[in-house]
Amino acid sequence: MSVPTDPLVLQGRHVRLEPLSHHHVEALVAASAADPSLYQWSTVPRGEVETSRYVETALAWRDAGTAVPFATVRLEDGAVIGSTRFFDIEHWARPQGHPRHGRRDPDVGEVGYTWLASSAIRTAINTEAKLLMLTHAFESWDVLRVCLHTDARNERSRAAIERIGGKFEGVLRAHRLAVDNTPRDSARYSIVAAEWPEVKQRLAQRLKQT
Repeated sequence: MSVPTDPLVLQGRHVRLEPLSHHHVEALVAASAADPSLYQWSTVPRGEVETSRYVETALAWRDAGTAVPFATVRLEDGAVIGSTRFFDIEHWARPQGHPRHGRRDPDVGEVGYTWLASSAIRTAINTEAKLLMLTHAFESWDVLRVCLHTDARNERSRAAIERIGGKFEGVLRAHRLAVDNTPRDSARYSIVAAEWPEVKQRLAQRLKQT
């Protein structure tokens, strides 16, 4: 099974999420070159070599059918200001006769690897990007669940996920490599299909307030 092969572009009033490619490398290098304190808890590529490797890995995951990576583009000026992706995409095997047997679209997935340039922090960009991605996941792909993980020490990120309605499931110990190259404990959150209408309403309301 694989993710749909048609290039996926998600666009709102403030932001366009377009398929990540090698031609975004130079702009991503510029986007991440500002205040490094913004990325205390997030893995963000710095410099051309690291960013090229970051893009190559994302595209390898895409080709393996487990991710859909995006470049984040601000519509106001067309600037590439970061990146985000669907990943850990799963297709569940079901017996013939099951209502969801033979689906091409994912059943579950995760949203993450999200980072923005300093100029986009505290703007409508991230809220609208999350609204676009989650709307696509739940309403176009008809997924059953979307997960979000963050470093357990990242109180700001955890609060942001909780504000939009992500449900805390627990802490996964030594889950991933942290920015400081130590085993990272990850706070795990999820949104399931039944919760999506409320989450969508919260995101839409927050977008109006930004």
